Amino acid sequence: MNRNWQKILLFPLALIYGLVIRIRNLFFDTGILKSTRFELPVITVGNITVGGTGKTPHVEYLIRVLIKYYDIAVLSRGYKRKTKTFLIVEPNDDVDTSGDEPLQIKLKYPDITVAVDRKRVNGINQILLRNPATDAIILDDAYQHRYIEAGLSILLINYNRLISHDYLLPAGRLREHRSSVKRADIVIITKSPYDLTPDGIKSISGKIGITPSQRLYFTGLTYNQPISIFNKAMSGITMDQIRNEHGNVLLLTGIAEPEPLISYLRENNLKVRHLVYPDHHHYTNKDYRQIKDKYCGLPEGKRCLITTEKDAIRFRESMNENDFPDDRLYYLRVNVVFLENDAGGEFNKNILDYVKENRRNSSFS
Repeated sequence: MNRNWQKILLFPLALIYGLVIRIRNLFFDTGILKSTRFELPVITVGNITVGGTGKTPHVEYLIRVLIKYYDIAVLSRGYKRKTKTFLIVEPNDDVDTSGDEPLQIKLKYPDITVAVDRKRVNGINQILLRNPATDAIILDDAYQHRYIEAGLSILLINYNRLISHDYLLPAGRLREHRSSVKRADIVIITKSPYDLTPDGIKSISGKIGITPSQRLYFTGLTYNQPISIFNKAMSGITMDQIRNEHGNVLLLTGIAEPEPLISYLRENNLKVRHLVYPDHHHYTNKDYRQIKDKYCGLPEGKRCLITTEKDAIRFRESMNENDFPDDRLYYLRVNVVFLENDAGGEFNKNILDYVKENRRNSSFS
């Protein structure tokens, strides 16, 4: 069905959905539904669209900004995990227990508290009960979760899917009306091109409706050198080596928007064969057989597998290097880069100042 016709047919459902969302937000704005405010810094990171804005890399960026100075915790819903109650994530957990993104964060930053709970108010209370010394909490994917009144709200918007061009679910990808941007203290346009001009920045600011009281930033993505999925001793390979020694890549992704990764590999002159799965996909034995068959179908000695950091976690849980005829199996970590001059330093200062001024123990200087 033509996409435009699909939007037209779904538009009545989007109107009903939009009315429900407006009433809900009105109840919070007028105090009929109550928000809980905690006496410590709470930073929420989220979006108003379905997937693809890069929440986890931005949460990890915040962790790196704060971890040197503060005892921080990350609280997530733990999307698609099979457990339902509050849980402190441990490095030896599996994806079904904790969710893929919380486990990724815990494995990368084992010294911080990472927890999951569908009920975020209870989650914060449980974190503080177990670690009263917690200085600040980062709420992952909680922009719509208004039962908590965050002290600092960060809204992420994908440059390639600006909300000014989108519609409410199910006709589009918006989970809230475009006007909900006004609740954000900081708006970050993610996955932005590196050649973005000042005129382009001004145009986007106008389209989104940024107010003078809000701060607007633009970030892009970079990729680290490939890391072996199973063998840490082999993690020194570079993209140049992959291009010169392998050339053929089986790309495996179970993320919302794989296009930037595909572009990155093709910019490195690699022949890419892509196996795409839905975001947060639970891989089955049939999937793994398909992955192995597709990999073995590439030229022997001139092939490698590349996947995302999130997918590598699932991969390690169900397979090992002996399932493949060789050990050229890698994943790529993604990093956030602020595009404008000094924007990263300004953003970092805003975050540190907010935590410093609002933490319960203000002795840090």
